[in-house]
Amino acid sequence: MPRFLISFFGSLALIGSGWVFAESDTATLESVIAKYRADVLLASGGSVETSPLFMSQAERRIAFAHFDVLFPTRVIRSSGEASPLPSAPVDLSSVRFTANEKDMALGELFDSEHLMGLLVVQDGKVLMEHYAPDHGAEVPWVTFSVTKSVTSLLIGAAIHDGYIDSVTDPIVKYLPRLAGSEYGESSVQDILQMASGIAWNEDYEDPESDVARAAALNGVALTDYLAQLPRVAPPGTRFNYNTAESNLLGEVLRSAIGMNAAPYLSQKIWQPMGMESDANWLLSLPEDRETGGCCISATLRDYARLGLLALADGVLPDGTRILPEGWMAASTAPSEGYAGYGYKWWLDADGRYGAYGIFGQTIAVDPKAKLVIAVHSNAQAASGSAYGQELEAALAAISEHLRGG
Repeated sequence: MPRFLISFFGSLALIGSGWVFAESDTATLESVIAKYRADVLLASGGSVETSPLFMSQAERRIAFAHFDVLFPTRVIRSSGEASPLPSAPVDLSSVRFTANEKDMALGELFDSEHLMGLLVVQDGKVLMEHYAPDHGAEVPWVTFSVTKSVTSLLIGAAIHDGYIDSVTDPIVKYLPRLAGSEYGESSVQDILQMASGIAWNEDYEDPESDVARAAALNGVALTDYLAQLPRVAPPGTRFNYNTAESNLLGEVLRSAIGMNAAPYLSQKIWQPMGMESDANWLLSLPEDRETGGCCISATLRDYARLGLLALADGVLPDGTRILPEGWMAASTAPSEGYAGYGYKWWLDADGRYGAYGIFGQTIAVDPKAKLVIAVHSNAQAASGSAYGQELEAALAAISEHLRGG
């Protein structure tokens, strides 16, 4: 596993990548642990200045591969028998795209310090697999909001298993403690579509925003916070991106299935889908519950297998169906509140869709091309970065190229 880290303890440092960070932007695993580990955060009162959202680039490069070292997580067990991803190499380095008013080739993106890994799978075969020098196939990487799409898959699995009756169920059917709040009018589908109609500020750059204050809450702390928020629109009519409501969806899931989300994910998807590696899921403190809106860490190949499961409408490699038939069609149908969003999947042009997380984490799916592209990234900023624009354009160009366009 080529991490290019030399140890031991105080001498742990990121080296050998060929990239030079500013002198002020250096980090070691030890320094990242000292500054960001959960017990340090608790001792400091959980200051937003020590949130992963405010890490330096060099700190993120270490931390995003070590969430299980820094924070409490729950293991998502694999079976130990990986489903095959046969190799059928294709040179895509000359595929061209335009971003930030610049014409580029995909090979130039490979040289970016922000791209950690990129995997292209078409018809179940790996056409291309690229990693940064300090990254590799066995390295887990935090998904951030890609996890929202996984939680959506689990809601589908719970419906298929009979734990949840329908997406039209009111959420208070599963979380009666929200009865009497504005959420009493919202359905499971409203939450899946980010259209509860409840006020929420998701500004990652604002330390006073709702996302900075409450994005990692779960349990009673989460519902207490959400219950006091005002309604600003009728349910289902206005899209408003809201990480806490994905955590709320996790609460609905746990209540319905009567168990934690990570073992359910392991039983329903991770093991039968043939994931290569154990993954882990961030837990909120002090409740020790999975954050439904964030932070499963998984290898790039297992990112891709999640995309393959979606592409197959929830049918496993052995032919077993784990999602209701047509679930992905419903999940990727334009919602009333926003035509570019479904059941926690972003809808792209011409039938393409994806699961996207801050700093450039990606599972992009193109059903017409039978294509999945998985990406690990460390972009300059949580969103709106120059690298993010390049990646978005590159994904569309790869898709178009492999469609024969």
